[in-house]
Amino acid sequence: MNTIPQIRLRDVKKSFGAKRVLAGIDLDIAKGESVVVIGGSGTGKSVLIKCIIGILQADSGLIEVDGQDVLHVPAGNRDAINRKFGMLFQGGALFDSLPIWENVAFGLMQREHMSRKQGKERAVETMAKVGLSADVAELSPAELSGGMQKRVGLARAIAGNPEIIFFDEPTTGLDPIMADVINDLIISVVKNQGMTALSITHDMHSARKIADRITMLYEGKLIWAGDAKDVDNSGNPYVDQFVHGKAEGPIKMQVRR
Repeated sequence: MNTIPQIRLRDVKKSFGAKRVLAGIDLDIAKGESVVVIGGSGTGKSVLIKCIIGILQADSGLIEVDGQDVLHVPAGNRDAINRKFGMLFQGGALFDSLPIWENVAFGLMQREHMSRKQGKERAVETMAKVGLSADVAELSPAELSGGMQKRVGLARAIAGNPEIIFFDEPTTGLDPIMADVINDLIISVVKNQGMTALSITHDMHSARKIADRITMLYEGKLIWAGDAKDVDNSGNPYVDQFVHGKAEGPIKMQVRR
């Protein structure tokens, strides 16, 4: 039995000048597992994902994907690792000047040199998996609602059949019903395709629904981890304050008077 985590982090640190954002992160994510990192805005959740996928370079520590050290891998090998990844960005990050199908197939055409005809076919096929009909393919992002743009972003994230998918605040800016639709789509595509998922969010309804396991990031450290079903009774005062949305507690908000 393979017991090597698909993603393994040990003592990962990242600072920007004097500001330490990640102060020593330890995290294992098993193949096929869905892990959600919760925490307030500005706590470093996005920085954590960006260090794993290589958008940012961690200052120190160990980051492994399928047992391979990705912090010190030669540039030529990094592309092969990145092919395992898909990502749904917080704001969608769609190209305004491209039609929807080309947004979905953009990575495939650039990275795998897929023809436009093949790219469009793959895009339409993938869009169907997230509930978008073929007639949406020729529209521009500006013609879509926020929820539909999230679906397009999700379609793009899974178009290359990644082994590992990252979700950056997948429900931000959506109404509660559409947010739950996105949660259901995430569960569907992750489980149906056997993907490993790492999500970051401050939306506790989303976290409870899509996670197998939840961990909380606070002041650069993961201060609690457990099964999603246990997050409401964590026994950790920081986690309890966050998940129940209490103003009073050990987490002090900086409010200008």
